[in-house]
Amino acid sequence: MAYRGQIIKAMSGFYYVRPDRDEKISNSPSESSGSFQCRAKGIFRRNNITPLVGDRVLFDLTETDDVEGNVTEILERKNFLIRPRVANVDQALVIFALHTPEPATELLDRFLIGMRSKAIPVILVFNKDDLGNEEDIEGFRDIYGDAGVKLLFTSALEYSGIDEVRELLRNKLTTVAGPSGAGKSSLINALSGRELMNTGDLSRKTGRGKQTTRHTELIEIEEGSFIIDTPGFSSLEFDGLEAASLDGLFPEIERYKNECYYTGCSHINEPDCGVKRKLSEGCIPRERYESYVLFYNELSKKRRYS
Repeated sequence: MAYRGQIIKAMSGFYYVRPDRDEKISNSPSESSGSFQCRAKGIFRRNNITPLVGDRVLFDLTETDDVEGNVTEILERKNFLIRPRVANVDQALVIFALHTPEPATELLDRFLIGMRSKAIPVILVFNKDDLGNEEDIEGFRDIYGDAGVKLLFTSALEYSGIDEVRELLRNKLTTVAGPSGAGKSSLINALSGRELMNTGDLSRKTGRGKQTTRHTELIEIEEGSFIIDTPGFSSLEFDGLEAASLDGLFPEIERYKNECYYTGCSHINEPDCGVKRKLSEGCIPRERYESYVLFYNELSKKRRYS
């Protein structure tokens, strides 16, 4: 018999499926989270399909020793991401540290472009604002204030900004991502009001965070509010993007592209470019424009050699 549920954790080839509340199942789930440990049917491998945390699925139950069920069908997804590997999310919570480690803005901009290309709203949080000052905060507000994100500054240590973030997560399924050391686990614990996640220290040698999240997992932080915690990332490749459409993924640049003299202007080498004119007037943050140029050249090169 097939039951409906949702994958809440993926680890070591197993998928942990929590049944829908209205499903009548005589067997008891094996975990405190109320999920069944399942394998994926071989048809997924043959069709090169990987079940993802957040997937709505059909599953059946078995009597074998090492597994309690099998995922038999993945129901229609409203969206999915390759990195982080999640499905059916309402929004993304992207967490970077204001200091220690210093935020890698190129990596951050890559993530924002990836989310915008999938039409997934982003809440951008700079954590550890207790380690910065007002000048640091205003600097990042200037860079990302017009980037099409909800921008917040928090301190999990001092519990500042937590209520505002929690309100934005209410009754949503939110994927949470950020580089190691940004205080992601500490922030999740502060949001939930309990110790859900292990926290780690920074490496003395590299100054970077030590990875504390080892797998992707869906967590209920309060009734009706779910997050998908994912391992930190150190790189992010663009998938299926074209250089010609990149300006539409930078709201600050898209706003002025119709002021360019040439149709299809790349906003890099052409004369009489409205975007470059607004850049010189200080209407576009130079840091964001530099990311645009870097990504445009990367995508152009990839197309030439593909």
